[in-house]
Amino acid sequence: TCFLENSSWSCSLETRLPSSHQLVEAESAQVLFAMDECEDVPKDFIKLKSGKLSVDEVSELVISPYCGAVSLFIGTTRNNFERKKVIHLEYEAYTSMAEAEIKKICRDIRQKWPSVKHIAVQHRLGVVPITEASVIIAVSSPHRAESLEAVKYCIDTLKASVPIWKKEIYEDEYSWKENKECFWANSEK
Repeated sequence: TCFLENSSWSCSLETRLPSSHQLVEAESAQVLFAMDECEDVPKDFIKLKSGKLSVDEVSELVISPYCGAVSLFIGTTRNNFERKKVIHLEYEAYTSMAEAEIKKICRDIRQKWPSVKHIAVQHRLGVVPITEASVIIAVSSPHRAESLEAVKYCIDTLKASVPIWKKEIYEDEYSWKENKECFWANSEK
């Protein structure tokens, strides 16, 4: 039964239910909340794939009702490098090792930023045309600072430690590129 009380000072809507019904509703709400918590445990989504990457797909993987921030990094193929015209990029990877290294990065992120909820890392293999994404990283967290910091850490560490190799194809030639951050490139010098 609903009662509407109206006066010049206040207006309130009050629902009166038997106390046993209120208890069942409270227990149901707790169960639903607990189910939501279980269904939204932190997850890592890692994928190395041929074919076009989707920003929408990657960002949807990390969306959570517990988070107010989703931060993204999208690395795309540019049309030039040191005054040379780039035609496209080609990526190769030692897939199982690359995935294991990305999993380590995700574990590090969770230690450094415990509030991070979901992490998604997709890297394209094979030919990547100009303007298309070669890597997309998405991180969700309750607040923006953690997700922004985690995304920066993720791409910097990925470039430094994950065995993914890039070949730049120019008009007249090609060049295998190593990342300046890459630990094995620096150890040989």
